[in-house]
Amino acid sequence: MRTTAFRALTAVATVTLLGITAPQASAADGSVADTKVALSPKASKETRAIAVAEPKAAQAAANLCGSGYELWIAERLPDASRKGTLFLYNNSDLTAACAIFDNNTNSAKYMKLKLCENQVNPKCAVDEGTFSQYAGPVRITGNYVFCSKFTALMKDSASAGSYTINRQDYATPCN
Repeated sequence: MRTTAFRALTAVATVTLLGITAPQASAADGSVADTKVALSPKASKETRAIAVAEPKAAQAAANLCGSGYELWIAERLPDASRKGTLFLYNNSDLTAACAIFDNNTNSAKYMKLKLCENQVNPKCAVDEGTFSQYAGPVRITGNYVFCSKFTALMKDSASAGSYTINRQDYATPCN
């Protein structure tokens, strides 16, 4: 009887622990190192190099976005110092896009990740707050994904005046 109760308690504790820690997992934690990430045919040489150099992070970000996405952009931000890594995924017909903004500083930072449709009054998906692991995933779908734009911001706190990272560009191919 004690053995059965101990096993049940252990199982509940394990499931509870996994449930508490899973959302806090960093995109850098990844899953299986040898799992390949689907790459967009339009992915740059730099994006491909990051996916090869950081397969766990690229795969973990892909897992957060879900199935059907291809990695289009992986970018170390603000530069090679890599305080953050931006991962942008889209599907092959450009009707869906997903973004993850990985925090690589080993401390909690205010982060904002925004993905906006390509139209005059765009609908935007936003995730912002103080994160120790990542912001996102944020997703947009529909007819206005083509030429959509992203914003990735990071600073020490919400009230801090200057940004460590302030990057805006296209989130999906435009040609």
